[in-house]
Amino acid sequence: MRSKLFVPGSRPELFGKALTSAADSLSFDLEDAVAEPRKDEARGLLRDFLLSDAPRAHTKTVIVRVNAMDTPHFAQDVAEVVRAGVHLINLPKPESPGHVVIAAHAVADAARANGVTQVPGLLLNMETPKSLRTGAALAMAHPSVKGLQLGLGDLFEPYGIHRREPSAIAQALFAVRMAAAEADVWAYDGAFANIKDVEGFRAECELSRRMGFLGKTCIHPSQIAIANEVFQPSQKEIDDALKVVEAARNADQNAVGAYVVDGKMIDRPFVLRAEAIVQSALAMGLITSK
Repeated sequence: MRSKLFVPGSRPELFGKALTSAADSLSFDLEDAVAEPRKDEARGLLRDFLLSDAPRAHTKTVIVRVNAMDTPHFAQDVAEVVRAGVHLINLPKPESPGHVVIAAHAVADAARANGVTQVPGLLLNMETPKSLRTGAALAMAHPSVKGLQLGLGDLFEPYGIHRREPSAIAQALFAVRMAAAEADVWAYDGAFANIKDVEGFRAECELSRRMGFLGKTCIHPSQIAIANEVFQPSQKEIDDALKVVEAARNADQNAVGAYVVDGKMIDRPFVLRAEAIVQSALAMGLITSK
């Protein structure tokens, strides 16, 4: 899921176009992208689309961002959009493990009511100071949590932190990645609002990838190609990883603990990283075998 394209739930003319885009996943948004007077309308439009054959005719990961649990829209959002072919429910602003458990039960109940056999997982937004501080506990609150997603606009702007402050971005990325690592879920980066700042978007993608994030949210189709490029392993990374995996295989056969590959001392942590790169390359079709 290198790229995730946001699609406003109130813009049905964009639904089909999004399906044919190069994004790995789509996030149909019922929250910030939909004005309050249009919430009910957007929910109905999205429900009808999800009930059609179109989403299931594609291989993209389908995500729905519902409204937060403290709004009057959350319960109805979940009841209407948990449908076959929806993989993840994106939960804004979870504030406690108890909230996560309640949300997970609501999704499971909706799945049963709607005859959905594959219950969608939860993608939790880390966009408040409390969620950033308690990210690991939130992620471990229920087995349905699959990942944590950073939201820098909501996290920074209300407190006078500039959205583009490099030191703040790096600290927030690191905190979310460590929380995700502790909970053994994946970390996903949020949106970059300045569509015209191509280099800024690329730089933020590159930083989050170096921080171990899986991919980045795109608010415009023009950002998709950059995210797809940055969040896939380069040929050099693949070649180096294959060398490490092969050296590890030989070392295991000869009961060797640490060893050198291309002048670098290698032990178990580096092998795990190399194996992850190889698995990603296999999943993306960049290589056909180890």
